Amino acid sequence: MQVTIDQNSGYCFGVEFAIQMAEDEMVDGDLYCLGDIVHNSMEVQRLKNQGLQIIDREELKGIRDSKVLIRAHGEPPETYQLALENNIELIDASCPVVLKLQNRVKVAYDKINKVDGQIVIYGKTGHAEVIGLTGQTNNNAIIVMEDADLEKIDFNRPVTLFSQTTKSTKGFYRIRSMIEERIREAKGNFEEIDFTANDSICRQVSNREPQLQKFANEVNVIIFVSGKKSSNGKALYGVCKKENERSYFVENENEVDLDWFEASDKVGVCGATSTPMWLMQNVADHIKKSFSETVSV
Repeated sequence: MQVTIDQNSGYCFGVEFAIQMAEDEMVDGDLYCLGDIVHNSMEVQRLKNQGLQIIDREELKGIRDSKVLIRAHGEPPETYQLALENNIELIDASCPVVLKLQNRVKVAYDKINKVDGQIVIYGKTGHAEVIGLTGQTNNNAIIVMEDADLEKIDFNRPVTLFSQTTKSTKGFYRIRSMIEERIREAKGNFEEIDFTANDSICRQVSNREPQLQKFANEVNVIIFVSGKKSSNGKALYGVCKKENERSYFVENENEVDLDWFEASDKVGVCGATSTPMWLMQNVADHIKKSFSETVSV
Protein backbone atom coordinates (compact mmCIF):
# COMPACT_ATOMS: atom_id res chain seq x y z
CA MET A 1 0.00 0.00 0.00
CA GLN A 2 1.10 3.53 -0.80
CA VAL A 3 -0.21 6.45 1.26
CA THR A 4 0.21 9.97 -0.08
CA ILE A 5 -0.58 13.25 1.67
CA ASP A 6 -1.93 15.98 -0.59
CA GLN A 7 0.51 18.87 -0.27
CA ASN A 8 -2.10 21.35 -1.54
CA SER A 9 -4.34 20.58 1.45
CA GLY A 10 -4.15 22.19 4.87
CA TYR A 11 -4.39 25.71 6.21
CA CYS A 12 -5.09 28.67 4.00
CA PHE A 13 -2.83 31.63 4.82
CA GLY A 14 -5.56 33.38 6.85
CA VAL A 15 -5.97 30.50 9.29
CA GLU A 16 -2.22 29.91 9.48
CA PHE A 17 -1.69 33.62 10.28
CA ALA A 18 -4.33 33.57 13.05
CA ILE A 19 -2.85 30.50 14.72
CA GLN A 20 0.65 31.95 14.58
CA MET A 21 -0.60 35.18 16.19
CA ALA A 22 -2.31 33.20 18.95
CA GLU A 23 0.82 31.18 19.69
CA ASP A 24 2.97 34.31 19.74
CA GLU A 25 0.62 36.07 22.18
CA MET A 26 0.41 33.04 24.48
CA VAL A 27 4.16 33.18 25.10
CA ASP A 28 3.32 35.93 27.62
CA GLY A 29 0.28 34.20 29.15
CA ASP A 30 -3.24 32.96 28.50
CA LEU A 31 -5.31 34.51 25.73
CA TYR A 32 -9.05 34.78 25.06
CA CYS A 33 -10.32 33.89 21.58
CA LEU A 34 -13.75 34.92 20.34
CA GLY A 35 -15.11 31.64 18.98
CA ASP A 36 -13.18 28.57 17.86
CA ILE A 37 -10.00 29.83 16.20
CA VAL A 38 -10.45 27.18 13.52
CA HIS A 39 -13.22 24.67 12.75
CA ASN A 40 -11.15 21.71 13.84
CA SER A 41 -11.62 20.34 17.35
CA MET A 42 -8.21 18.67 17.46
CA GLU A 43 -6.37 21.90 16.71
CA VAL A 44 -8.58 23.88 19.08
CA GLN A 45 -7.74 21.44 21.88
CA ARG A 46 -4.02 21.69 21.12
CA LEU A 47 -4.18 25.47 21.48
CA LYS A 48 -6.34 25.24 24.60
CA ASN A 49 -3.57 23.17 26.15
CA GLN A 50 -1.24 26.11 25.50
CA GLY A 51 -3.57 28.57 27.24
CA LEU A 52 -6.12 29.67 24.64
CA GLN A 53 -9.53 30.28 26.24
CA ILE A 54 -12.49 30.12 23.85
CA ILE A 55 -15.35 32.52 24.62
CA ASP A 56 -18.58 33.46 22.85
CA ARG A 57 -20.03 36.92 22.21
CA GLU A 58 -22.14 36.85 25.38
CA GLU A 59 -19.08 36.05 27.50
CA LEU A 60 -17.17 38.84 25.78
CA LYS A 61 -19.55 41.39 27.31
CA GLY A 62 -18.27 40.49 30.80
CA ILE A 63 -14.56 40.68 29.99
CA ARG A 64 -12.55 43.80 30.77
CA ASP A 65 -8.91 44.88 30.70
CA SER A 66 -7.83 41.75 28.79
CA LYS A 67 -6.51 40.59 25.44
CA VAL A 68 -8.94 38.97 23.00
CA LEU A 69 -8.04 37.42 19.66
CA ILE A 70 -10.26 37.98 16.65
CA ARG A 71 -9.95 34.93 14.42
CA ALA A 72 -9.55 34.90 10.63
CA HIS A 73 -13.32 35.02 10.01
CA GLY A 74 -13.50 38.67 11.08
CA GLU A 75 -16.02 40.45 13.29
CA PRO A 76 -18.86 42.99 12.93
CA PRO A 77 -18.39 46.64 14.00
CA GLU A 78 -20.14 46.13 17.34
CA THR A 79 -17.33 43.84 18.53
CA TYR A 80 -14.80 46.63 18.10
CA GLN A 81 -17.12 49.09 19.86
CA LEU A 82 -17.52 46.74 22.83
CA ALA A 83 -13.76 46.34 23.02
CA LEU A 84 -13.36 50.10 23.35
CA GLU A 85 -16.00 50.28 26.08
CA ASN A 86 -14.47 47.41 28.10
CA ASN A 87 -10.81 48.37 27.62
CA ILE A 88 -10.13 45.14 25.71
CA GLU A 89 -6.98 44.89 23.62
CA LEU A 90 -7.97 43.17 20.40
CA ILE A 91 -5.40 40.96 18.72
CA ASP A 92 -6.87 41.21 15.24
CA ALA A 93 -6.10 38.14 13.13
CA SER A 94 -8.87 38.81 10.62
CA CYS A 95 -7.93 37.46 7.21
CA PRO A 96 -6.94 40.33 4.85
CA VAL A 97 -9.25 38.88 2.20
CA VAL A 98 -12.17 39.01 4.64
CA LEU A 99 -11.33 42.56 5.78
CA LYS A 100 -11.27 43.74 2.17
CA LEU A 101 -14.63 42.09 1.57
CA GLN A 102 -16.12 43.71 4.66
CA ASN A 103 -15.11 47.10 3.31
CA ARG A 104 -16.59 46.31 -0.12
CA VAL A 105 -19.88 45.25 1.48
CA LYS A 106 -19.99 48.42 3.60
CA VAL A 107 -19.38 50.67 0.57
CA ALA A 108 -21.94 48.79 -1.52
CA TYR A 109 -24.52 48.97 1.28
CA ASP A 110 -24.13 52.73 1.67
CA LYS A 111 -24.52 53.12 -2.09
CA ILE A 112 -27.46 50.80 -2.70
CA ASN A 113 -29.31 52.02 0.38
CA LYS A 114 -29.81 55.33 -1.42
CA VAL A 115 -31.84 53.63 -4.15
CA ASP A 116 -33.78 51.30 -1.83
CA GLY A 117 -31.70 48.32 -2.91
CA GLN A 118 -30.68 45.10 -1.16
CA ILE A 119 -27.39 43.48 -0.24
CA VAL A 120 -27.53 39.70 -0.70
CA ILE A 121 -24.81 37.41 0.65
CA TYR A 122 -24.39 33.86 -0.59
CA GLY A 123 -23.31 32.10 2.59
CA LYS A 124 -24.29 30.16 5.67
CA THR A 125 -26.54 31.85 8.21
CA GLY A 126 -24.78 32.06 11.56
CA HIS A 127 -21.30 31.46 10.13
CA ALA A 128 -18.73 33.72 11.80
CA GLU A 129 -17.64 35.35 8.55
CA VAL A 130 -21.22 35.98 7.48
CA ILE A 131 -21.99 37.62 10.85
CA GLY A 132 -19.08 39.98 10.24
CA LEU A 133 -20.28 40.77 6.72
CA THR A 134 -23.91 41.41 7.67
CA GLY A 135 -22.62 43.68 10.42
CA GLN A 136 -21.41 46.04 7.69
CA THR A 137 -25.05 46.48 6.62
CA ASN A 138 -26.54 47.10 10.07
CA ASN A 139 -27.63 43.45 9.83
CA ASN A 140 -29.92 44.23 6.91
CA ALA A 141 -28.22 41.93 4.40
CA ILE A 142 -30.21 38.99 3.05
CA ILE A 143 -28.46 35.62 3.46
CA VAL A 144 -29.10 33.00 0.80
CA MET A 145 -27.84 29.44 0.72
CA GLU A 146 -30.63 27.27 -0.67
CA ASP A 147 -33.01 27.89 -3.56
CA ALA A 148 -35.86 28.60 -1.14
CA ASP A 149 -33.87 31.47 0.39
CA LEU A 150 -34.39 33.48 -2.80
CA GLU A 151 -37.95 34.12 -1.62
CA LYS A 152 -36.46 36.64 0.85
CA ILE A 153 -35.45 38.92 -2.04
CA ASP A 154 -37.68 41.59 -3.60
CA PHE A 155 -36.78 41.22 -7.29
CA ASN A 156 -38.42 44.54 -8.16
CA ARG A 157 -35.68 46.34 -6.23
CA PRO A 158 -31.94 46.58 -7.07
CA VAL A 159 -29.76 43.72 -5.80
CA THR A 160 -26.03 43.59 -5.06
CA LEU A 161 -24.70 40.08 -4.48
CA PHE A 162 -21.56 39.01 -2.60
CA SER A 163 -20.29 35.62 -1.44
CA GLN A 164 -18.80 34.27 1.75
CA THR A 165 -15.14 33.81 0.84
CA THR A 166 -15.11 30.05 1.43
CA LYS A 167 -18.18 29.09 -0.60
CA SER A 168 -18.22 27.04 -3.78
CA THR A 169 -17.57 28.98 -6.99
CA LYS A 170 -20.03 26.75 -8.84
CA GLY A 171 -22.67 27.39 -6.20
CA PHE A 172 -22.16 31.15 -6.37
CA TYR A 173 -22.62 31.32 -10.13
CA ARG A 174 -25.67 29.12 -9.91
CA ILE A 175 -27.27 31.50 -7.40
CA ARG A 176 -26.25 34.44 -9.58
CA SER A 177 -28.02 32.96 -12.61
CA MET A 178 -31.14 32.22 -10.59
CA ILE A 179 -31.31 35.81 -9.32
CA GLU A 180 -30.93 37.16 -12.86
CA GLU A 181 -33.76 34.94 -14.05
CA ARG A 182 -36.03 35.94 -11.17
CA ILE A 183 -35.40 39.63 -11.94
CA ARG A 184 -36.43 39.02 -15.57
CA GLU A 185 -39.57 37.28 -14.40
CA ALA A 186 -40.46 40.08 -11.99
CA LYS A 187 -39.70 43.05 -14.28
CA GLY A 188 -40.17 41.58 -17.74
CA ASN A 189 -36.57 42.38 -18.70
CA PHE A 190 -33.08 42.55 -17.23
CA GLU A 191 -30.88 45.63 -17.02
CA GLU A 192 -27.42 45.83 -15.46
CA ILE A 193 -28.60 48.56 -13.13
CA ASP A 194 -30.92 46.01 -11.48
CA PHE A 195 -28.21 43.57 -10.40
CA THR A 196 -24.52 43.64 -9.47
CA ALA A 197 -22.80 40.33 -8.73
CA ASN A 198 -19.42 40.26 -6.96
CA ASP A 199 -17.47 37.01 -7.01
CA SER A 200 -15.80 37.48 -3.61
CA ILE A 201 -14.66 33.88 -3.15
CA CYS A 202 -11.05 33.49 -2.01
CA ARG A 203 -9.04 32.07 -4.91
CA GLN A 204 -6.74 30.18 -2.55
CA VAL A 205 -9.86 28.34 -1.40
CA SER A 206 -11.58 27.96 -4.79
CA ASN A 207 -8.39 26.61 -6.39
CA ARG A 208 -8.57 23.68 -3.98
CA GLU A 209 -11.47 22.22 -5.96
CA PRO A 210 -9.61 21.47 -9.22
CA GLN A 211 -6.54 20.39 -7.23
CA LEU A 212 -8.63 17.92 -5.22
CA GLN A 213 -10.40 16.66 -8.32
CA LYS A 214 -7.03 15.74 -9.79
CA PHE A 215 -5.76 14.22 -6.53
CA ALA A 216 -8.91 12.15 -6.02
CA ASN A 217 -8.46 10.55 -9.43
CA GLU A 218 -4.83 9.62 -8.80
CA VAL A 219 -5.59 7.24 -5.90
CA ASN A 220 -7.93 4.35 -5.12
CA VAL A 221 -9.12 5.63 -1.72
CA ILE A 222 -9.47 9.15 -0.34
CA ILE A 223 -9.34 9.85 3.40
CA PHE A 224 -10.59 13.40 3.86
CA VAL A 225 -9.63 14.88 7.24
CA SER A 226 -11.67 17.78 8.60
CA GLY A 227 -13.54 19.10 11.59
CA LYS A 228 -17.25 18.37 11.44
CA LYS A 229 -18.05 22.09 11.92
CA SER A 230 -16.12 23.15 8.83
CA SER A 231 -18.33 24.35 5.96
CA ASN A 232 -15.29 24.33 3.71
CA GLY A 233 -14.55 20.77 4.76
CA LYS A 234 -18.03 19.58 3.85
CA ALA A 235 -17.83 21.27 0.46
CA LEU A 236 -14.38 19.93 -0.41
CA TYR A 237 -15.29 16.44 0.76
CA GLY A 238 -18.19 16.61 -1.67
CA VAL A 239 -15.70 17.35 -4.45
CA CYS A 240 -13.70 14.24 -3.52
CA LYS A 241 -16.78 12.04 -3.23
CA LYS A 242 -18.00 13.08 -6.67
CA GLU A 243 -14.66 12.17 -8.24
CA ASN A 244 -13.93 9.05 -6.19
CA GLU A 245 -16.72 6.99 -4.65
CA ARG A 246 -14.25 5.46 -2.18
CA SER A 247 -13.89 8.75 -0.29
CA TYR A 248 -14.30 8.83 3.50
CA PHE A 249 -14.66 11.76 5.90
CA VAL A 250 -12.83 11.50 9.25
CA GLU A 251 -12.03 13.96 12.02
CA ASN A 252 -8.93 12.07 13.19
CA GLU A 253 -7.10 8.76 12.88
CA ASN A 254 -9.41 7.06 15.39
CA GLU A 255 -12.27 7.25 12.89
CA VAL A 256 -10.40 5.39 10.15
CA ASP A 257 -11.95 1.99 9.36
CA LEU A 258 -9.38 -0.47 8.04
CA ASP A 259 -12.13 -2.30 6.16
CA TRP A 260 -12.07 0.60 3.69
CA PHE A 261 -8.72 -0.56 2.27
CA GLU A 262 -7.15 -3.33 0.27
CA ALA A 263 -3.44 -4.02 0.67
CA SER A 264 -2.81 -3.04 -2.96
CA ASP A 265 -4.59 0.35 -2.71
CA LYS A 266 -3.10 3.75 -3.35
CA VAL A 267 -4.49 5.90 -0.52
CA GLY A 268 -4.69 9.70 -0.60
CA VAL A 269 -4.98 11.77 2.59
CA CYS A 270 -6.24 15.32 2.18
CA GLY A 271 -8.19 17.95 4.10
CA ALA A 272 -9.91 21.31 4.39
CA THR A 273 -8.43 24.79 4.70
CA SER A 274 -8.96 24.38 8.46
CA THR A 275 -7.11 21.05 8.70
CA PRO A 276 -3.57 21.16 10.14
CA MET A 277 -0.87 19.22 8.32
CA TRP A 278 0.11 17.45 11.56
CA LEU A 279 -3.37 15.91 11.76
CA MET A 280 -3.24 14.62 8.19
CA GLN A 281 0.20 13.20 9.00
CA ASN A 282 -1.25 11.40 12.04
CA VAL A 283 -3.90 9.81 9.84
CA ALA A 284 -1.35 8.78 7.23
CA ASP A 285 0.96 7.32 9.88
CA HIS A 286 -1.92 5.36 11.37
CA ILE A 287 -2.76 3.80 8.02
CA LYS A 288 0.92 3.10 7.34
CA LYS A 289 1.42 1.44 10.69
CA SER A 290 -1.69 -0.67 10.20
CA PHE A 291 -0.47 -2.04 6.91
CA SER A 292 3.29 -1.88 7.66
CA GLU A 293 4.05 0.01 4.50
CA THR A 294 5.91 3.24 3.70
CA VAL A 295 4.21 6.60 3.45
CA SER A 296 5.16 8.65 0.41
CA VAL A 297 4.77 12.40 1.05
